[in-house]
Amino acid sequence: MSLTMPDVYRPLVPVRLDVDRWATRRTRRKILAVVHTVTAGQRLLEALTLLEGDARVQVFFTQAPDVFSHGVDLFLERMGGLVLPWHQAVQLPFDLAVAAAHGGLQELHAPVIVLPHGAGHNKLMPAGQRGRPVAGRGIYGLDRQWLIQDGRLVPETIVLAHHEDLTRLGRECPEALPAAEVVGDPCSDRITASLPQRALYRDALGAGARQQLVAVCSTWGPGSLLGCQWELLERLVDELPREDFRVALLLHPHVWNAHGEWQIRSWLAGLVRSGLLVISQHADWVGALVAADHIVGDHGSVSLYGAMTGVPVLMGNNVPDGDLDPGSPAAELASFAPRLHADRPLDRQLARAAAAYRAERYEQVAARITSEPGRFAVRMRALIYRKLRLRAPAVRPRTDHAPLPATVRHDAWGYAR
Repeated sequence: MSLTMPDVYRPLVPVRLDVDRWATRRTRRKILAVVHTVTAGQRLLEALTLLEGDARVQVFFTQAPDVFSHGVDLFLERMGGLVLPWHQAVQLPFDLAVAAAHGGLQELHAPVIVLPHGAGHNKLMPAGQRGRPVAGRGIYGLDRQWLIQDGRLVPETIVLAHHEDLTRLGRECPEALPAAEVVGDPCSDRITASLPQRALYRDALGAGARQQLVAVCSTWGPGSLLGCQWELLERLVDELPREDFRVALLLHPHVWNAHGEWQIRSWLAGLVRSGLLVISQHADWVGALVAADHIVGDHGSVSLYGAMTGVPVLMGNNVPDGDLDPGSPAAELASFAPRLHADRPLDRQLARAAAAYRAERYEQVAARITSEPGRFAVRMRALIYRKLRLRAPAVRPRTDHAPLPATVRHDAWGYAR
């Protein structure tokens, strides 16, 4: 009978006390990436890829407790990161931790950088969240209820995308202002870098030169486009002539992970047979957004990023204005974006929205997404190395355009083998 400690309880090599005996490369700093959800993990990768090529740094990953944690284990497995179980991660010291959500961060033994996991901070917290009375709903990510624990500010650094967020943070949690740093927005920068590649993205999605591509973007939850207007997606697929239109669906990762990929494929199988393109949850969504001629969305971040693409953003009649901060760019977009009406032909509504499109209104909203356009990579890397107390590499980081969009394979839907 073996008396050795089971592997599942044995510390991984780079964090063992006798690490010098086992590790191939001796690193100078250890970073913990705290992944609450797939969405948060995707945002963290935007920052962590800025460390590529630096053998002085070892990055660990851990899955933090979260109601939307389903799918994180597969995300981390596909990525190939070195994963520590949460119970071990909260017992070990790290030189830095990075996160894009807030749950459990007070348990870590590391200075913490928190990034927004979407296009800034637009949504109000659910009524009564974390003991907050219904009358006083705060802005998620800027709210004192998340940032202060036991009288202590948990994040050492709060990353913001725009200088106007400083004012909003000052209203919500003034004691957090010294920790705030305006860095920019990585998705905004990738969209800008990808716009010149629009024709390639359209070709990858099979959109012909005379076809118009309609990108349908749904966030998660009962107030989302798919949550309360499923029939709108059905109508877009059924009513728009196939020779003139293609319809592509971009779903928030929480939709995939709350219901499961099999169930989403099952629900959408008939629409896929009728021509719907479903962007894979494992693919980059930027290319599909850039390729669109029309964007049909809701109050989610992808719809807001659509304001940058130079095409009209239309909304269903379901935008829950009460869930948006009235002073946010998402609320501004929702205030003027055309609504799609169930009792009118959809092709005519799309044509009318395109004819009435006013670039300056969308540009005004887009300018509120980031006040540091094109500078996220430079500023975020500088912040990380400053916190690590290391000199940053001399090579200037760059923002690449998005890879080609990928749809769920035809044979994955079960009706074509």
